[in-house]
Amino acid sequence: MSLNNEWMQRDISVLWHPCTQMKDHEHMPIIPVQRGEGVWLYDFDGNRYLDAVSSWWVNAFGHANPYINQRIKQQLDTLEHVILAGFSHPPVIELSERLVAITPAPLTRCFYADNGSSCIEVALKMSFHYWLNTGKPEKRRFITLSNSYHGETLAALAVGDVALYKETYEPLLMDVITVPSPDCYDREPGSTWEEHSRLMFEHMERTLANNHEQVAAVIIEPLIQCAGGMRMYHPVYLKLLREACDRYGVHLIHDEIAVGFGRTGSMFACEQADISPDFLCLSKALTGGYLPMSVCLTTDKIYEAFYDDYETMRAFLHSHSYTGNPLACAAALATLDLFERDNVIENNKVLAGHMAKATAHFADHPHVAEVRQTGMVLAIEMVQDKANRTPYPWQERRGIRVYEHGLKHESLLRPLGSVVYFMPPYVITPDQIDHLASVAWEGIELATRN
Repeated sequence: MSLNNEWMQRDISVLWHPCTQMKDHEHMPIIPVQRGEGVWLYDFDGNRYLDAVSSWWVNAFGHANPYINQRIKQQLDTLEHVILAGFSHPPVIELSERLVAITPAPLTRCFYADNGSSCIEVALKMSFHYWLNTGKPEKRRFITLSNSYHGETLAALAVGDVALYKETYEPLLMDVITVPSPDCYDREPGSTWEEHSRLMFEHMERTLANNHEQVAAVIIEPLIQCAGGMRMYHPVYLKLLREACDRYGVHLIHDEIAVGFGRTGSMFACEQADISPDFLCLSKALTGGYLPMSVCLTTDKIYEAFYDDYETMRAFLHSHSYTGNPLACAAALATLDLFERDNVIENNKVLAGHMAKATAHFADHPHVAEVRQTGMVLAIEMVQDKANRTPYPWQERRGIRVYEHGLKHESLLRPLGSVVYFMPPYVITPDQIDHLASVAWEGIELATRN
């Protein structure tokens, strides 16, 4: 028995994997990873896989990055963890200072949690609690976009709209207001992304006009609805939404957990609209893909609504055991160092341009409806009928065929339904992008044969 098979058998006997129908692994082997280096993952039998999806969108600077490794090792010799209630430590203070410095004003306060879903819970609770503290307890509802995804804890799931994740748990979830997404895949022929995004904002405008007295916040994924199939829209929607939230007295929550830290072509997606949300949720690439940590940034105005004598019971009594973990902070500080040192945002523009060129011909494929891109995220949508954009029945799992082909050709291309996408670490090279494009083309050719 090979080492891969040995580890697979041990895995199957004890593990329950995330976002997985475990019966699939009767015919689709689990890949046990021995080590990582840069964009590559290596199994125990000497095979390697180019991590085109950044291991669920978290890895920014490659696996086993020497600089991040060094910072974590240094921190490990000093302090591994300490309670953040009543105590603090230099890494969390320095990280907070640097996050406040690089995010748009007036975001001035950092509240830490353990992961993306937890961060969304923080923002939702904080928004509701703000209105409660300021004498508006009726403002308790949330507006979200169709096809949105914000995590899988119950409140985060409630403000999402991807049926695959949400439908089963609907009886457990709070009621929210769902507004049609500005998703530009649905634009009319001849319409630009900006025109379509402006047109779709009319739905949000009406919803806010009719419901603002009961609404605490609008929550959105800016520019890219990632788990919803990497659907994208124009920054003008963010600008119009910020203006409307100000006009109607409603908070704006930006979920940049997946798209923050350079994924959309700017450090943060909100920069492309030159606006700032009331709550900015960050995680994933925050620590370079090393350790679980998230942060919800907010304003002094919101912070001050909780600042009072203890007896008033206005404090935000929310906590996580590993809040502000020093090792995670060290990884995050190293990540920010690399952004500054290596001119990452500018370099990514070159890589994004190469991704566009390497996949331009996909648009002519008879079963590709669209190739869309925002910054370092590129998506290829397979369809049954190109002229009418008729999707493949989800039961056919065409994307999994591309995934299986990729594994045989040194590529990790985990799909979203019938959408094949690239969201690689920023250390990828043009030649490696060409390799992914070649494997993806071959995979799509195989997957779309009858």
